[in-house]
Amino acid sequence: MAVLHSAPRFTLIDGLRDVLGKALGAHLVEAHEEHGELLFTVKRDSIEDALRILRDDHGYQQLMEIAGVDYPSRPERFEVVYMLLSLTTNNRIMVKCSASEDTPVPTVTTLWPNAGWLEREVFDMYGVLFAGNTDLRRILTDYGFEGHPFRKDFPLTGYHELRYSEDEKRVVYEPVELAQDLRQFDFMSPWEGANYVLPGDEKADTPPVEEPKTTEKAGDTGAGKKTDEHAADKVSAGAPAEEDSGEDAPAPEPTEDQPARPEREGKTTDTAAATEPDPSDDDADAAKDAK
Repeated sequence: MAVLHSAPRFTLIDGLRDVLGKALGAHLVEAHEEHGELLFTVKRDSIEDALRILRDDHGYQQLMEIAGVDYPSRPERFEVVYMLLSLTTNNRIMVKCSASEDTPVPTVTTLWPNAGWLEREVFDMYGVLFAGNTDLRRILTDYGFEGHPFRKDFPLTGYHELRYSEDEKRVVYEPVELAQDLRQFDFMSPWEGANYVLPGDEKADTPPVEEPKTTEKAGDTGAGKKTDEHAADKVSAGAPAEEDSGEDAPAPEPTEDQPARPEREGKTTDTAAATEPDPSDDDADAAKDAK
């Protein structure tokens, strides 16, 4: 038997952008659809009021996630993205605002208690400050960690590394020292060709020599009539290997000095008597047992 639910399986977003955009009013900066989802950009100082309207008036009860994005080329390089879920309409939307290193974002812990941990994560990874968060501490990195790992200008190897010191019997921090430069792997297809100059390819653009190098006379190169007359002479003439003694060397003596064996007389079937036991051996064994 099929069970009917009041909430639809999914909600179409057609017309939803205009409804929610009108509800946000002056708090809204931009609203657009991307990849089948609605994104609303609101003013940073109005983020708490905008999210309160969406929660109380339009049924977006749950704050699923708070994420950060870094755009170093922008004046306000960070974006804080809030992902909301409506259980009654089975619909998700994203609300975001921009911020910089010294412009705090109002906290939304007054709306959702779980925002405390989510804001701590964005602060730890990106360095975004949240005004009103009473427990804004690092949550993923270690004590005394310097920098924010998810920023685009943070080095992939970090600034410090930790290890256990056998001498001090504790974990110590040390500056990162790389034995070699960070490798850059190229996954481009060799059939398409690289978009950079490979080692040695810089010679391909070198123009050929306009005038070949020549000599003024043949004697400078060692060529000429005098050289051609001796071209057939052997360089090894007069060497011991080239001298002919005129005598044929005798054949070497054989290395084996073993007389020829006489042929076997009879056949192998005639040797059966040699393999039969001697009766006298049995008598000798019996005499030993009697003793």
